[in-house]
Amino acid sequence: MVGFLQILKKKKELIPLVGFMAFAATGATSAALYFLFTKPDVILNRSKNPEPWERLNPSKPQKLITINQQWKPVEELEYVKSLTK
Repeated sequence: MVGFLQILKKKKELIPLVGFMAFAATGATSAALYFLFTKPDVILNRSKNPEPWERLNPSKPQKLITINQQWKPVEELEYVKSLTK
């Protein structure tokens, strides 16, 4: 750590690069944690929930940004779903 700070004191042009890299690493980590804890399509334990798509709410958008989403049930799929239950 001390050697790293000495290099930054010698070569001041590296300070913005280190700042941008720290900002990018923080952003990537926070995005990964956000998707891990809030998105239902990220699975940590498949044995506990082998079919996670069954628990999705179709009226709730799953994308980060959704523009003009209209959801209507497909009759054939609803029929097959009723047969398998």
